[in-house]
Amino acid sequence: MSDQHSHDRHNNTAADIRPNRLDNYQDVFADLHPPLDKHEALVEADRCYFCYDAPCMTACPTHIDIPQFIRQIAGGNPQGAARTILSENILGGMCARVCPTETLCEEACVREAAEGKPVRIGLLQRHATDHLMESGVHPFTRAPVTGKSVAVVGAGPAGLACAHALAREGHTVTIFEARPKGGGLNEYGIASYKSVDNFAARELEFILKIGGITIETGKALGKDIQLDALRSGYDAVFLGLGLGGTNRLHIAGEDAENVLDAVRTIAELRQSSDLSRLNIGKNIVVIGGGMTAIDIAIQIKRLGAENVTLAYRRDREHMNASLYEQQLAQTEGVVIRDCLQPEEILLNDQGQAIAIRFAQTEQREGKLVATGATLTLAADQIYKAIGQKLDGQGLGASGMEMSGGRIKVDTENRTSVKGIWAGGDCVAGGQDLTVASVQDGKIAAQSIHQHLMQLPEAVSGFAEAVLAANRKDLPSLHPHAPSVHNHTTSSSAKDH
Repeated sequence: MSDQHSHDRHNNTAADIRPNRLDNYQDVFADLHPPLDKHEALVEADRCYFCYDAPCMTACPTHIDIPQFIRQIAGGNPQGAARTILSENILGGMCARVCPTETLCEEACVREAAEGKPVRIGLLQRHATDHLMESGVHPFTRAPVTGKSVAVVGAGPAGLACAHALAREGHTVTIFEARPKGGGLNEYGIASYKSVDNFAARELEFILKIGGITIETGKALGKDIQLDALRSGYDAVFLGLGLGGTNRLHIAGEDAENVLDAVRTIAELRQSSDLSRLNIGKNIVVIGGGMTAIDIAIQIKRLGAENVTLAYRRDREHMNASLYEQQLAQTEGVVIRDCLQPEEILLNDQGQAIAIRFAQTEQREGKLVATGATLTLAADQIYKAIGQKLDGQGLGASGMEMSGGRIKVDTENRTSVKGIWAGGDCVAGGQDLTVASVQDGKIAAQSIHQHLMQLPEAVSGFAEAVLAANRKDLPSLHPHAPSVHNHTTSSSAKDH
């Protein structure tokens, strides 16, 4: 075959997978975009036209006043700029690192339209938020305690944004997180070269400084906590579940040990204390066309894989990954092959994947069809990055209305079940972006706050009784009772 990554394999051929593919792992995941220093930030801020009715602000899902915060940076007030950012997006630090600004605010920048070189809004946002976080100051003060309580399921971007907004209003929030750490995809799912120096954990600590928020880790919905108990024990519930399930290819050979889930592998990379111990294949095939596919392809290439091919079933124009991300992958040495539909994973006698056969495709009258030609690529490891689905465990017989396999919500992010809101990737119509999840959490928090302020006074201690019993026959003393957990409550907020 002409492709250097495609050649015949025999049934007795072993997959070439081993650790220590690099001589030196130092800076293997160095910061993709190093931060601007003070002078660079001032020069970049000076490029902004401070547009009235700025298109960049309209393009931002959280509607940050971008001209205002850039003006504050230009005026030598980065802390004020950070407050402007964080008042609309409390996860502004992470969003500055991972947002596809090239398709959002920066694409809308008038300098992009006029010159092809937008103001570097993302780096300016990072400059401001990093400056504030390094000062150790939290820019918001918590309102007087209301006595109302909210359960948030999931400590990802949607859950954290919702929790912080509610805590600012004086409500008591308990976040239940299935994993050992909070942060959600920011902690487990972001490419390591986009978020360095343990930033997700530092941002989480910063968010908790508002006070009134407790995170209980290792508590999975449907296993360790039950939705009925949360509804009974708290005044409101917010579901920020994310997408825990993984889509399948539905082809032969998919269950081989070296056919891997890209999302899970990224989480392992993020949590690894020794990258040299990770088993990396020589020839890699990544299946998918989104950001996750790009992220895993680049990281595996940086970890020493010789040949990394990203295979997508449609043409380049239909890839969810932006043109910038595609070009980034190519500069890292990743080969992108489009119009390839997985057909079969070929195994050796030991049951290992050694190659994958694709059907070549094309668009005909708006439909994807096979051309009849095939292509086989050698593969020591195959990574699936074909999207995730909602793991409905825990929703049980709640009767919650679904749409397209995700939770259906209204314009205020209310579900069909009274007292339950939802947001982030788990809801129908979501954009699967950190910044969009933050906006969902904000919208839900505003609606929840209005709901809470109309409720009668709570009965002290009721939530603890419900959660401790965790059984259906618990007497319903009062539906609106607070949750008080002191063992891991964050420190009080400091005014700025």
